[in-house]
Amino acid sequence: MERRPSVPLAIPPEQIPLNEYEELRGSSFFRWATLEPRRWLSVLLIVWAVSWIISGPVAAWSYRPTDDPGLFLLAGSAGALVPVFLVLTRLYLGWSYIYDRLNKVRVAYEETGAHDGDWWTKPSEVHAKDKLIVEYQILPVLRRLRRTIAAVSALAGINGLLWWLG
Repeated sequence: MERRPSVPLAIPPEQIPLNEYEELRGSSFFRWATLEPRRWLSVLLIVWAVSWIISGPVAAWSYRPTDDPGLFLLAGSAGALVPVFLVLTRLYLGWSYIYDRLNKVRVAYEETGAHDGDWWTKPSEVHAKDKLIVEYQILPVLRRLRRTIAAVSALAGINGLLWWLG
């Protein structure tokens, strides 16, 4: 049985989990999840406010602001939460992907992008370094995203309850 080297020569540098992490962390969009709490909340509020550009007119079409201001505000708020959920979902999926890649001992890669993939078994020192990054850099981001998704879900639930009562 032929023994493969632990670091294949053909693995593209952009598919090495640590490099994928660095690229994600440097992305202007994915960096949002690492902002300090006040700026993080500001970004989400801006996404929600900008979403009113679409949800406001749609809500006004259904509920005239002058006749049903409460229902108009509830409908517009609910519609504006949809893009916030989409942003949070995309952030969570991106950070979860990197979490999985760094946390595993064996990771898949494609040599040429033509579905000719293989597996790379990380050397123990690489895996140990990746685990430290997971523990101290990625898990706090994932916890924040989970808490934020729970909070936005609670707001949507309160909105729905108020809708039902109104």
